[in-house]
Amino acid sequence: MSYDTQVPPAAPRVMRNGLGTAALILGIIGTVSGFIPLFFWLAGILGLIALILGLVGRGRVKRGEANNKGVALTGTLLGLAALILSVVGMVIVFSAAKDAVDEIDKAIKDSAPKDAVTKNLAAGDSAAYPDGLKVTVSAPKPYSPSEFAPGHTEGNKAHQVTVVIENGGKKAFDAAGVSLSARAGKNGVEADQILDEKNGLTFKGSVLPGKKATLTVAFDAPEDAKNLSVEVNPGFDHNASQWELKVG
Repeated sequence: MSYDTQVPPAAPRVMRNGLGTAALILGIIGTVSGFIPLFFWLAGILGLIALILGLVGRGRVKRGEANNKGVALTGTLLGLAALILSVVGMVIVFSAAKDAVDEIDKAIKDSAPKDAVTKNLAAGDSAAYPDGLKVTVSAPKPYSPSEFAPGHTEGNKAHQVTVVIENGGKKAFDAAGVSLSARAGKNGVEADQILDEKNGLTFKGSVLPGKKATLTVAFDAPEDAKNLSVEVNPGFDHNASQWELKVG
């Protein structure tokens, strides 16, 4: 009686190609995302995962556990490319954000009121602004308004001053937005502006670069007032300046 001693053939080894394939898919998606700067974060995440899976997949190939060497290698390279694109995209996005913030800051600064050099100026002093605008108020002189001039009260004294605006900037200045006011005496009572044929109310039109505009105005003050505070506000984008003038 004989026995068959033949050993049955070994079962074929199953190749573990999943990691290499996953690395390829994630690498492709990550690389495509990397070309869109706003998706730099997605490209970075997918690229890192693809790189890790690709390297592990190549390790399986070397150990004979997988046979998709080309797929794993491609996934690894795409993962690395996605990481590089992620860094580039991050730089682009943050640079664009910084530029946008700088532009906003510049716009805010441009729209903010421009400070004059000082306040409480004396007669003949000039208030100089950063944009080249300069405002000067002369010393007051006594003035005799007409009998029925609006703004003058009988028994009060009138004082006339000259306001000069000089545009040393590069753009035309709209003088129509200039406002003037005054207070008189130790109690700082409002000094009405006197209107007649010899005095103006406010500036008109524009002052071109390198040009000047002059306005003569008169204010009504109590008879015993010893000082006249004149305030000139060049407009909403400039701060007002004040001149302390001696009268009486």
